[in-house]
Formats: sequence, C-alpha cells, structure tokens
Amino acid sequence: MKKITLVVLSLPFLSACSPSMPELPEMPEMPEMPEMPEMPSMSKLIPNISLPTLFRSDINQGSILDRFSINQLKVGMTKTEVQDLIGSPSVADPFHNNQWDYINHSTLYKKDNINYRLTLIFDKSTLKNIDSSKLESLPPLTEKEQELEGKRLAEEKIIAERTAKEKAEQAKSKAKARAIAVKEAAAQAKALKEKQAAQARVAAKAKAIADKKAADEAKALTEKRAADKKALEKKQAAEAKVATREADLKEGYEAYEKAAERAKSLKGPNTPWYRFW
Repeated sequence: MKKITLVVLSLPFLSACSPSMPELPEMPEMPEMPEMPEMPSMSKLIPNISLPTLFRSDINQGSILDRFSINQLKVGMTKTEVQDLIGSPSVADPFHNNQWDYINHSTLYKKDNINYRLTLIFDKSTLKNIDSSKLESLPPLTEKEQELEGKRLAEEKIIAERTAKEKAEQAKSKAKARAIAVKEAAAQAKALKEKQAAQARVAAKAKAIADKKAADEAKALTEKRAADKKALEKKQAAEAKVATREADLKEGYEAYEKAAERAKSLKGPNTPWYRFW
C-alpha cells in the first residue's frame, strides 16, 4: 500500500523531468478497503486551547468621568462643589477662567475607544451652563449605578416637592403677612390722619382761643389806654383848672395887695385899716 502511494505521488515529478515517459501499465483494481472505525472527535482528545495573544493595557488620556457623577451636576453649583464631584478640569484656560473643559481620549483593550468632552460655563464662581452633547462614547450606567441614580432622582424629587411646598407655604405666609402689613399700614394711616385732624381741630380751637384772648387783651389795652388818656386829660384839665384858679387867686391877691397899699398910701396914719374912704 505504501509503495503504490509512493508511485502515484511521484508521477507528476517524473512527467516534469522527462518529456517522453513511457506509459505505465494499467494498474490492477484495488480491493475494497474495509471501513475504518470512526475516530473520536479531536475536540474530545485535545482540549480547547487558544493561542496566546499579546496583552495591551488601557491608555487613558484626560479626565476620567462617569455618567453617575455627571448626572449629579446642577446649575448653581460653585466651582469647589464641581471639583469635589468630578475633579479638576483637564483644560483650564487662564484667559477664559469661566470655562472648564473635561476632555478624554482613551484607547481600551478589546473595547471601543472613548472620546468625549464635557464643557462647563461659569458666571464668576457659579455654574451657569452644562454642555454634555459630546458624551456619546461615555459608558452607560451600570445596574448598580442605575439603582443609585433612581434612588437619587427619587430623593431629589421628594426634596423638590418638599422645597416647592415650603416655598408655596412661605409665599402664602408672605402674602398673608403682606396683607396684614397693608391692613395695619392702612389702619395706622387712618389713625394718623384722624390724629392729625384732631390735632388740627385742637390747634384751630387753641388758635381761636388765642386770637380771642389776643383780641380781648388788645381791646382791654386799647380801653385802658383810652381810660388812661382820659384820666390823664382829666388830670391835666384839673391841674390846669387848679393852676388857673391859683393864678387867679394870685392875681387877685396881688391886686388886693396893690389896692391895700394904695389905700394905705391915700389914708392917714390914724385911719383904721378897714376904712378905705
């Protein structure tokens, strides 16, 4: 069997070397070979062993973020709160301090590469805008993170409802307090107006009394002045009358003395004083 196989395999080589190779005699028919027993599968004989391949480690370049932390970002946070949550930015431009960029270009072994960019805009130190439109390649939340995310959202919903309720109650309290304040202000304004009106009436009455008193005093003063003037005039008239009477008496006395001296000069020395003739 081995010889026949060798002859068959060597025919092509011999035909290539010699152009006029004699024809081989016809080979006798080979007897049928007995069926070979079925061989066991090679997978059963040889274990499944894959060829070793070279290991390549993951190359992470830039900020390493996860959706669970990014989902917790909220407008209104401070820069310190953002850093505590997702770390410092991979790009911080000193000329544009109001913008933080978190960039990642990672090459992973036997996984899809990751390329994403998160941009945060600040107004001074307060987070104003979150641009998460370039996070398609960021891995999705794990089951555990989804569970934590659901709990966080439920808690935030409860807190938001509680905050809204508190704000509504505060607004209601403020409106009530404002209404009370307006009512009290109106009452105070009314009381002040009434007080001012009462004070005005009292002042008017006091002014009227003062004016009347002043008029009475002026009248009394005028009357007193008139009386004093009249009394003065009367006194002056009396004094003038007295002065006139005294002047008349003096004049009469002087005339009497003159007459007496004349009569004396006309009478003799023995003539009684009471005889004028």
